[in-house]
Amino acid sequence: MPDAAKAAVYIQQLDEARCDDNWDAVLELVRKVRKHAPDRACLAQTATTEHAITKASLKAPQNAAPTDAPPSSLEAASQLPALLSVIEAERAHPEDRFQARVCVGWLHWVLREYSLALQRLPVSIDDAGVSGPLSEWTGVCALKAAYLRANCLARDGQRAGALEAFETALPHLNGVWTTGPARQQTRYWAELFLTEYCMLLSQVTREGEKSLNDGNSLAGFRTWAKYWAGAAKGAATPAQAVGLPGGYGFRGSVPRRQIWAEYYVAISEILQRDLPYPPGYAAVTTSGGNGGEPATISARAQLRAELKKVETIYQGLLFTETKFPRADEERAEVEGFVNRAMRNWSILNGMGWKEQDLGAGGRESLSREMLDTLFGAATKTYHSTAILRHLFTVHLAVAEFDLAFMSFDSWFELIKKGKQRVEKTGHQEPALDDNVTMFETISACIAALCRYGGMEAAEKAKGLATELEGMIGKYGRQDQDTTDPRNVVTPKAIALAWQSVGLANAQWARMTYESESRATFQEKAIQCLRKSLSPEFGNIVDIRGVFALGVLFAEQRKLPVAIELVKTALLADKAVEEHEELHNGPYWRERSLIPLWHLLALMLSARQEYGMAARACEGAIEQFKDPYVLFGSRDLSGGGFRSEHLKEVVGSKAGGGGLVDEMDDYEKESILEIKMTQLAILELVEGPAVAVNASTELLTLFPRLYGDLDQKIELSKVEPPNTTATHRSFRESVFGGKGHHHHHHSRQSVFNASDKMTTIPSRPQTATTTVTQQTTSPEQVADPNAGRRSLNSESLKRRSRNSLRKRDRSGSRRRALSSGPPVPPLNGDKSFAPFNDEINSTQHITFASRSASGAHSSTASQSQTIRQEQSGSSVLSKRTEDVALSGTMESFSPLLPYVHFSPDHSKRKRKAILVKVWLTIAGFYRRAGLLDDAAKAISEAQKMVQSLEGDVSSDASDGLHTRIAGWGMEKSVEQVLADVWAEKGHLSLARGKPYQARADFETALTHFPDHASAIVGLSNILLDIYTEKLLPPPAVAGLDLGGLTLSDSEEPKPLVVRPKGEKYPTLPSQPLGLGPASPTHQPRAKRYHDVVYDSDSDEEEEEERRANGHPSKTGLLGPQLPPPWKATSLPLIDRLAARDRAYGLLSGLTKLGTGWNHSDAWFALARAYEESGQLEKARDALWWCVELEDGMGVREWGSVVAGGGYVL
Repeated sequence: MPDAAKAAVYIQQLDEARCDDNWDAVLELVRKVRKHAPDRACLAQTATTEHAITKASLKAPQNAAPTDAPPSSLEAASQLPALLSVIEAERAHPEDRFQARVCVGWLHWVLREYSLALQRLPVSIDDAGVSGPLSEWTGVCALKAAYLRANCLARDGQRAGALEAFETALPHLNGVWTTGPARQQTRYWAELFLTEYCMLLSQVTREGEKSLNDGNSLAGFRTWAKYWAGAAKGAATPAQAVGLPGGYGFRGSVPRRQIWAEYYVAISEILQRDLPYPPGYAAVTTSGGNGGEPATISARAQLRAELKKVETIYQGLLFTETKFPRADEERAEVEGFVNRAMRNWSILNGMGWKEQDLGAGGRESLSREMLDTLFGAATKTYHSTAILRHLFTVHLAVAEFDLAFMSFDSWFELIKKGKQRVEKTGHQEPALDDNVTMFETISACIAALCRYGGMEAAEKAKGLATELEGMIGKYGRQDQDTTDPRNVVTPKAIALAWQSVGLANAQWARMTYESESRATFQEKAIQCLRKSLSPEFGNIVDIRGVFALGVLFAEQRKLPVAIELVKTALLADKAVEEHEELHNGPYWRERSLIPLWHLLALMLSARQEYGMAARACEGAIEQFKDPYVLFGSRDLSGGGFRSEHLKEVVGSKAGGGGLVDEMDDYEKESILEIKMTQLAILELVEGPAVAVNASTELLTLFPRLYGDLDQKIELSKVEPPNTTATHRSFRESVFGGKGHHHHHHSRQSVFNASDKMTTIPSRPQTATTTVTQQTTSPEQVADPNAGRRSLNSESLKRRSRNSLRKRDRSGSRRRALSSGPPVPPLNGDKSFAPFNDEINSTQHITFASRSASGAHSSTASQSQTIRQEQSGSSVLSKRTEDVALSGTMESFSPLLPYVHFSPDHSKRKRKAILVKVWLTIAGFYRRAGLLDDAAKAISEAQKMVQSLEGDVSSDASDGLHTRIAGWGMEKSVEQVLADVWAEKGHLSLARGKPYQARADFETALTHFPDHASAIVGLSNILLDIYTEKLLPPPAVAGLDLGGLTLSDSEEPKPLVVRPKGEKYPTLPSQPLGLGPASPTHQPRAKRYHDVVYDSDSDEEEEEERRANGHPSKTGLLGPQLPPPWKATSLPLIDRLAARDRAYGLLSGLTKLGTGWNHSDAWFALARAYEESGQLEKARDALWWCVELEDGMGVREWGSVVAGGGYVL
């Protein structure tokens, strides 16, 4: 007897049994449904057929798919007519009819009748007329129908139709994977649907039939992720979530890990190709906005979050399901995942991504996560060279230099042994890095050692360069025959290798103590760098190679060829490459050219083309077109002084930061160094008073670049004086965009007026040139017009003091300024953009007239150095003309990753930079005669050094010491202290206190014995003591009696200078080892600085003592020293010691890499030679000094790049 209540219960139980995959209970429930609901015959017949299909599928082999079941073994095939008849008769229950139609299509699909299955299957649940709330099994049937339709289309070769079927069914099935934990059959068919969809989507995307630019390109993968998250919620442990039933979709299908791998590949391609973030089916991520309201995060932040989630899941599955290999096994999937993850990391860690887009922790957290991934991958591989190579890169990025180079050493050892095995056995090893990768990694290590290390790092780089040079000869031959593409070395890789060899030799030439071999290393570095720029490698204007070679040429005073080389790089066109901005950030080319502009400015200043040098400084900033691009519109005042052009920046635009906010400390320091160079040029042209007024911009620029430090800068302590020199507004600064246009005439009056250019000194006045330094009198400072009136006269005086004329022994030498005609434009009528025609013509006329009026200008034979410069210039000229006419600049791909130092390290480095700024300002004030203000600036620098010393002392890091600079630091704390004390010494000289200056220089040398400025200053004082230009201070301070005398006795007798008698032996007048082979005792002319004592009866007293039998006061070295209060001169032995010590200090300095081209040191050394009677050596030293002075810029060459090295 039918019972409606029981019928409803049994129908519900039948749905649940099928959903739970409980097919053993289905037949009994079908019998009860037939009994109590005879009108549901369609439902009963459908359930019976489904039971038969399932049982037949279970009998198939375990490694076979359901389609592999033979049709003869399917009892369900006999039930097809009955099922079709009930479908035709069903009118009252649309859901039963829909389930039956899906069952018919499933039966045809199992019987491999795919065309019939496609005809029978409903297109969608909406077309079947089903409405209202649906049962769970109806949802499973809808999922099954969508999968079967797409599968049939794919088997028929209609991949576009199959993909469309998946995409059409996806919105209707959203509730299947968003309603929480699903039942067995739901999960089974959902995985079949999603795995088929994802693999098909991946295939068509890889083959180019579907673009990742499509907004729904990740729809299938994101739905898979939602299903995964829903399934994991119902699992007790993560392991159970991984091992859910149906993990392979259906038997014989791909594993779940493969789906996540394809997902990871797809989203990595979007990142690496910088494609728009596809919004389709993406989870909307929000963050807290203003007032607590949610704010949608940026597309890049969403991409980073999604990439991180996919990478974490795939990595977990991969590492869980992969075992440690045997020695003969490879783990290609693990290494492939690591390589792709590193490519993603290199982009996210680069300058193209901002810190806020990377999520919590920024780049530091990103790199730490990458290190965890690499260490995990190392536990699943055996001696993987790729993982060790990546460990070196990432450790370098987090500034763990010791660990980075340990990883490199392990990698290099494996590479060398692997190459030897391949050569011995002839069998290639797939896990071994190819030759191009080997060259690039060694080059990166050499660059890191040269950029961030010191003496030991330079020595290691030199050793690597030696091995790399041997590898180039062995593996880098272009004519070698090879069938393995892994052994092919590209010309670009060979050029990079030669460039690295040159960098290592150049760095070692600067660091080595072996002065005899320095020239050899420098020449080898030049040869290797020129070879790297050879046309045969197609890398003619590589920025790194041009910069290193230009600095080397500049240091050797080969200015014509160096200027032409740098101009070639600045004029070269850049090939547009879309991926460069993604890796290097916006305006990457302009940023990389800043050191080249700075180098060009210094070289032009060395040729006394100061106007063009100033324009080169401005060109480094004007290449960004708008100052707001570089500096943004943040408040640049730093809480203090703000110049006029910076006020305009703040006042005219609001909101947004500049490029400097995304630069690292090295790029910021390069901008600060350019500002210092421009101020040095300004001081040389307009005088120190004008430079003083402009120097405050350094303190304005520093907080804009680096932010505020612990101590707030008080500019009022060193406020510039109110003189007429302040008519030059700060708007004409190198960073004033508007000042360049609105004040063009005033700028011309500063840099291009011939009447002022004729009075420009050949180099800035330094305190080390002479002990006695002219200072501005108080009357001049008080007079508002005195500063301006005295500029030209001071320039003339400074020039007369530096009027060394350059000539050789056979005749006169032409100055470097007139050694050849001006360098013509390199590209036909293409002019040098940063220099207008008016400036060029004015400079040419000015210097032509100056060289014509020179007293020693002639056409005599050039020295060998000049001939070499001209020959090198002619060779390079031919090459650069070809480049300018045909070539473009090679894309700048940085060798080293973006290195993010710890906050403590960055703080220490910024304090050291601020000390340099204060000392630079102190130098401006000192040379302007404002000695009290200079002392205040030095005091500020000393406070910052004390803070720096406290930071180093309190840091518990291993290897951090005040005497060791450490990785990434240009100077140690002791060296910075030496800078401060050296500047104090120069200030004491300016105040007329030479003995106080001597004590300051001595203190500087106790902190850093090789400090060049302190050595030169102290040596000049010691030589003045020897020649008695500097007399000893009185032993007892004199009394000021106001003109009165203590007694009425007659005036004291005048001091008597006793000439040297023959009874006293003549002391040697030169240090040991410097005089002739056999000493010659020749009578020396009487000099006023012989031993002086206050007595005219010493001879009588001596004879009386001898007659009375008393011991004589006179020994072999002459008479005994007089009492201190009577002596008016130092004894000869003390003066000889002073001279010899000066010689020892200078001789050691000129042998160092930091002093071999120090002109002041060589000039002082020539003086020491002269005082020792070695005139030939003094003459050679003076000629070398003239060579150095003729090619000397307004600042040292090491200032062109942060750290003072050759690595860009």
